[in-house]
Amino acid sequence: MRVSTVMMFERSVSSMNRQQSAFMEVGEQIASGKRVVRPSDDPQAASRAVGVSQSLAANGQQSDSRITARNSLSQEESILDSVSDSLTRAKELLVQAGNGTLSDADRQSMATEMRGVYEALLGQANSTDGNGSYLFGGYQDGAEPFVKDVSGAVQYAGSDQVREQKVDSSRLMEVGNTGRDVFQTVAAGSGYLARADSGNSGSLTFTGPKVTDTTADGYGDDYAISFSDNGDGTFEYTISGGPNGDTSGTYDGTSTTLEFGGVRLTMEGAPEGGDSLSVRPARNMSPDVFTTFENMLSALENPLDSDADKAAFANTLSTSSREMDNALDNVLTVRASVGARLNELDTLDAVGSDRAISYTQTQSDLIDLDYTTAISDYVLRQVGLQASQKAFVDLQGTSLFDLM
Repeated sequence: MRVSTVMMFERSVSSMNRQQSAFMEVGEQIASGKRVVRPSDDPQAASRAVGVSQSLAANGQQSDSRITARNSLSQEESILDSVSDSLTRAKELLVQAGNGTLSDADRQSMATEMRGVYEALLGQANSTDGNGSYLFGGYQDGAEPFVKDVSGAVQYAGSDQVREQKVDSSRLMEVGNTGRDVFQTVAAGSGYLARADSGNSGSLTFTGPKVTDTTADGYGDDYAISFSDNGDGTFEYTISGGPNGDTSGTYDGTSTTLEFGGVRLTMEGAPEGGDSLSVRPARNMSPDVFTTFENMLSALENPLDSDADKAAFANTLSTSSREMDNALDNVLTVRASVGARLNELDTLDAVGSDRAISYTQTQSDLIDLDYTTAISDYVLRQVGLQASQKAFVDLQGTSLFDLM
């Protein structure tokens, strides 16, 4: 093969360009701190790094989502704390109202304070978060969940579906509770509740009911107790409901204890013919803390002019006291659920932090630069470039005339 001067120059320039390209490539890596500056540097590592980067971004989004969820749940927990205080104060007023020495004026004064607690509770039920969304409205968080109708009774106008938020790759968490869950529900195991019908005109009062046997035949069923006057100072009572049909007995108008379906109910005073009581599981008695307040306010504000009025007041007091206990137990149960979710968010944060460290380390292993190796390569490439430049300079001075 004929070796020409042009070919020698071209090969020298090509070698020098290769050395300069390799030198600049290492310099670019050192300047950027990345081993893989562009996908062509290492296609497999670049591809894997894209997947890791997406996972890292998703983990960051989930972390932001947990912050939002924590803010909502923390605000709800704070409101539930205030609700618990309101219900506790209402229960204290109910206990005071049971004092038989109070006058109508005393009860009216208590009703004024009770109404203040009632309005405060309504305000708490319509609380908003920092963005103006109502905490207890469910998906319908743009309007007040609890509103008063034309009669002044509070009605729930929110959604029955709870807002959810994805706080981890496989965890969709409820970030609130509906108003119905908090204010119109009883906790599991709330037992039975008795209520005197509004049309009662006798002086019959009741104590209980008390659950005696949860395994009894008919436990969990609804019952109704009705009375008829025998005309001789005694009364016929009929217990309707349960698996065995109606049962009847005689009541002497003074005091008696009835046991049926695993519950015990004590009665005192004389009923009128047609009077009746309802005895049902608390969950079947349309639980609503605002209705309980309204019933109690009505009882406190009305004067007690007769034995029938006093009996109605005592029965309302007994039922309202149990309903208030059930409402408080339910709020505490919801609050415990909120606390459990906050604890779970803390755990997910710890897991997310560990996951972020793992992803970052994997990404670093794939594309980050080993400076020790890179600097060694940089020096080596520099020597190679200098050698090729020196060879090219020497080649320029080569001539056959030097040998003549």
